[in-house]
Amino acid sequence: MNKNSYTEDQAALVNACMQGDTKAQFRIYQLYYKAMYNVALRMLGESAEAEDVLQESFLSAFEKLHTFKGEVTFGAWLKKIVINRCLDLIKSRRALISLEAAQEISEDSPSEDYLGYKDLDIKDVKNAILELPEGYRVVLSLYLIEGYDHDEISQILQISNATSRTQYHRAKKMLANQLNNLKAVS
Repeated sequence: MNKNSYTEDQAALVNACMQGDTKAQFRIYQLYYKAMYNVALRMLGESAEAEDVLQESFLSAFEKLHTFKGEVTFGAWLKKIVINRCLDLIKSRRALISLEAAQEISEDSPSEDYLGYKDLDIKDVKNAILELPEGYRVVLSLYLIEGYDHDEISQILQISNATSRTQYHRAKKMLANQLNNLKAVS
């Protein structure tokens, strides 16, 4: 394993997990649970589903630990498993926006003017993101929060680059409208 990618303590934990050490597995779970849960919750929008995906992801990670080469941090490797599990669940529900609907959307970019939202707290923004339609929420989360670019998103979701961009722009516009409505109410 490439020890430069993560700390020696993390490498020791991963090695212990590979040997079947359940205490090490529990420690890994404790270290990564909250961050991975937040990823799943942002992607799925429902706590119970996020919990289920999280459990499945950890089980899968421990079963496939022999494939971890240490080229990236363990957290990045685990995050990819969580994201893929979320996408599998979403695809199984067939809730992504159809390609036909996305192609009807113009590519007009919404205003980037987010000034004036300083009166809203982070909880309001998170809740507004969770209220987005699932397809929009997934693309927005992958792009803004997880740091994927549109090429990567199009490969992950098996959609065109243009569809990824369109869904992202519509999600931003819908989010801006929701935040404006929240601001008007406050």
